[in-house]
Amino acid sequence: MSHMKVGVRELRNDTKEVIDAVRSGERVTLTVRGEPVADIVPHAQRARWLSGAALGTQLADRAADPGLRAQLDDLAGATLDEL
Repeated sequence: MSHMKVGVRELRNDTKEVIDAVRSGERVTLTVRGEPVADIVPHAQRARWLSGAALGTQLADRAADPGLRAQLDDLAGATLDEL
């Protein structure tokens, strides 16, 4: 993704070009007197909302290392000296 900086005056004068750049995937930093004040980024799809139970199920199904939980349970309560 490319990135461009645009001053407030340039944004006012060239709004269509800036919007076209954002639509094409470009990230734009809006500046005032050369200082960044805001980012204009392409709109992303919102993730759908999951209930706590559904999230727990999805996370359990995607566990990278099923044995990690047992190892963490074994370490729980241990001090750094015991590790």
